[in-house]
Amino acid sequence: MAMAARLLRRTLLASEVGSRVLSTSRGLVRQAAYSTGRIVDVGQPTPQSHPELLADGEITPGISSEEYISRRKRLLEVMPEKSLAIIASADQQMMTDVVPYPFRQSGDYLYITGCTQPGGVAVLSEETGLCMFMPETDKEDVVWQGQTAGVEAAMDFFKADKAFPLSQLQKILPDMIERSKAVYHNVKTSSSSYKNLDAFRRASLNKKVKDLAHYTDELRWVKSKSEVKLMRESASIVSQSLLQTMLLSRTHREESQLAAKIEYECKMRGAQRMAFHPVVGGGANGSVIHYSRNDRKIKTGDLLLMDVGCEYHGYLSDLTRTWSPSGRFSPAQVKMLIKGFQELGILEKGKSVQYNYLNPTAIGHSLGMDIHDSVTLPKDKALEPGVVITIEPGVYIPPSPILNENAPERFRGIGIRIEDEVLVTETGHEVLTASVPKEVAHLTTLMSMGGGDAAAVDAHELRAACSS
Repeated sequence: MAMAARLLRRTLLASEVGSRVLSTSRGLVRQAAYSTGRIVDVGQPTPQSHPELLADGEITPGISSEEYISRRKRLLEVMPEKSLAIIASADQQMMTDVVPYPFRQSGDYLYITGCTQPGGVAVLSEETGLCMFMPETDKEDVVWQGQTAGVEAAMDFFKADKAFPLSQLQKILPDMIERSKAVYHNVKTSSSSYKNLDAFRRASLNKKVKDLAHYTDELRWVKSKSEVKLMRESASIVSQSLLQTMLLSRTHREESQLAAKIEYECKMRGAQRMAFHPVVGGGANGSVIHYSRNDRKIKTGDLLLMDVGCEYHGYLSDLTRTWSPSGRFSPAQVKMLIKGFQELGILEKGKSVQYNYLNPTAIGHSLGMDIHDSVTLPKDKALEPGVVITIEPGVYIPPSPILNENAPERFRGIGIRIEDEVLVTETGHEVLTASVPKEVAHLTTLMSMGGGDAAAVDAHELRAACSS
């Protein structure tokens, strides 16, 4: 009798039980309203398990179930009629044979579902609404890895319209693909769980399969008020953390020590992880744009370039400063920090090719749930309120020419980048990372504070030095 009851319950969970109506511009999507009120551990924080993080009605900190539902509605509205969106979670990467790396979710999957866990596939259409295929976890998995979200959590917590075990995907998804006029998926995070289906391969051969990022990048371009709040906090965390790391650099000159310091400070302030591996480039290492070794001792008189960012509940920050840990700048360093290439005689007017050698990067990028967010959008897309971008001018002159960089010897081995986050507002803009000094005078003042003891620096004194 108990077994029959469990089987009946599983059948009910995999079907629509009750419904709320979600309107789109072309029709109706029926949303399941099944709820047991019992789910607490779904493999990620909930308002019941982590009331200090999530308010009632939130699926992830700061983002409500209504906002996730609205995102799905908007995606259905912008996709062509009778389209099917397939969105896979990111793959779990393994550190050793049985121990995984800390998991980070795909931006699109998180944006649409709110699920921060690996293994799932979400399918969205006007006909079905949100259908989530969830990985199955046995008791042994729970012993080793902990609880994960299943079919019940998909319906009750993530507010899916339908939910099935992932093992049912091969039976259910092919028919959904066949009935659709177009199939959209994120090419960068595609999964073999559906790509190997005959129906998907046929759709691909018939030119029905297209990149979903064309639509999700557009939706993610402008941040909601909730998203802006999370991004502002992420920027605040990394700004405070970099200030403390800059102060420590006066006495601790190993790149590895400063990489450890920035990560410690970010996590102590509430970040879940770094947004990327910190760039801690002393001396000539600063001329390597994505330097990652962080294994050198910084010499007295060298500049130090640090490019860092953190993740705060799915939203990233990105900040770069270049300074002298000793607090003293050479004449060549000062000129590189405050003067332009043409003024220094490094670049002749009209010589754009030479400029590309000295700075092969873009002047900035969109920022959000990914460091390079909304990358499929045209580069000349107009900015609008709610957009967050970085502005990061830089110059990278290696000790000896690599790409025919033409620069006087006194500037060789110098890398400088200054990067800020900028929020476009209704009245102009807001620099989210403005609290971290970047002018030579302010950097010199900062590095002389506290007598070499970072802990002795008064917070009010620090703010005054950074804003004067």
